[in-house]
Amino acid sequence: MILLADSGSTKTDWCVADGAAEICRIATHGTNPFFQSADEIAREVDGGLLPQLGNRPIEQIRFYGAGCAFPDKIAVIRDVLAARFTAADIEVGSDMLAAARALCGRNAGIACILGTGSNSCLYDGTEITANVSPLGFILGDEGSGAVLGRTLVGDCLKNQLPTGLREKFLSRFGLTPADILEQIYKKPFPNRFLAGLSPFLAENLDVPEIRALVKNGFASFLRRNVLQYPDCRELPVHFTGSVAYYYKEILEETAVESGLRIGSIVRTPMEGLVRYHANQ
Repeated sequence: MILLADSGSTKTDWCVADGAAEICRIATHGTNPFFQSADEIAREVDGGLLPQLGNRPIEQIRFYGAGCAFPDKIAVIRDVLAARFTAADIEVGSDMLAAARALCGRNAGIACILGTGSNSCLYDGTEITANVSPLGFILGDEGSGAVLGRTLVGDCLKNQLPTGLREKFLSRFGLTPADILEQIYKKPFPNRFLAGLSPFLAENLDVPEIRALVKNGFASFLRRNVLQYPDCRELPVHFTGSVAYYYKEILEETAVESGLRIGSIVRTPMEGLVRYHANQ
């Protein structure tokens, strides 16, 4: 059996598969070795994954995660897993590689992630050949839940929203301006907090200013990332992630206006990963 993991900063989706057949799926909190220590990640595996996994015989683990693009960060994840799955063959890769394999399979294309964070790559059907660094939600992550949430909060607190919408936003989440500043500047995982506010946008897309906020976020993602890749207007551009999925209509509209050809838009890459590894 193979254990697959698609891990973002907010949540990790695990899937046990036997060939092309899914045996079970497990959800735990997200892991990111850029923001968490090995001990913190180990506690999540021990408390979240192992009790649900039971005694299933795991022969291979393919872990794809946010923050797993550098050798030292990959080693953190591999060491945690190797200590618990001593007989398993373990491969750790980036969440971007997961998206490319799941969305493109063995064909060339551009793969994008729009979730809590954002990322993209050019994929030749075998490996990632180019990647514009996402830079995180402070310097980049355009179009992501965290950045859309950040823009929403900024517009709210700087009185850029239509009359009554500020109060509606604060009431929706039971927040005060002081609460928001404390969550962002004093508490861990501000990106998760900001991304958790972005559903307010989906609930108010009939407000022109809100729709424009979302569309501008996607336009910025495409301009600053996707349009830098060679042949970007000839290759299909695929997306995965909750933001891409739930704002599909606006995303497609923005991509067409940018001269891009949309491929698939899926909420998670897991089904594609199961197919990819079943056919290896």
